[in-house]
Amino acid sequence: MSPITHFLSGWLLANTVPMERRDRALVTLSAVVPDVDGLGIVAEILTRGSKHPLLWWSDYHHVLHNVGFAVACAGLAFAIGKRRGKTALLVFAGFHLHLAGDLIGARGPDGDQWPMPYLLPFSDAWQLTWSGQWALNAWPNFLITGVALAATFVLAYIRGHSPLELISIRADSAFVRTVRNRFRGRA
Repeated sequence: MSPITHFLSGWLLANTVPMERRDRALVTLSAVVPDVDGLGIVAEILTRGSKHPLLWWSDYHHVLHNVGFAVACAGLAFAIGKRRGKTALLVFAGFHLHLAGDLIGARGPDGDQWPMPYLLPFSDAWQLTWSGQWALNAWPNFLITGVALAATFVLAYIRGHSPLELISIRADSAFVRTVRNRFRGRA
């Protein structure tokens, strides 16, 4: 799935229970952080025509899609979260929400899948794939993103905060005010 879809799914998960801003940020980011290994595409593109291209994206994308990294992220959330236990559990769930999203809807345009080495760093014997995986640009991914975006607007209206709070409190307040003014009396 796209990073935007992962981000929105994490945001929605973070809003399933009352949490403070920092904890919502940790849960939201947990649904995106498995793709940090995707940043290797920058080095790969920049070295593509060289004698020694760096295939960091081709070789390593989805390597961090594993239980070891999930536990590390949950441990970090436990260490820095306000509501430690709740935040760590939701971070672990958000990480796995990302994995589930990739498992069902991240096939490449050429039909290629990136198997996820779920048991790393303990074993690479089990690689998660699903034969029914739809393409990254398939309509179900667009539908899921659209529904998540609509739910984000509803939550902004009802709860008074949006994903913009992760960047700027002022921008978040302006966005919530705009949504509430636009849809006043409809929710």
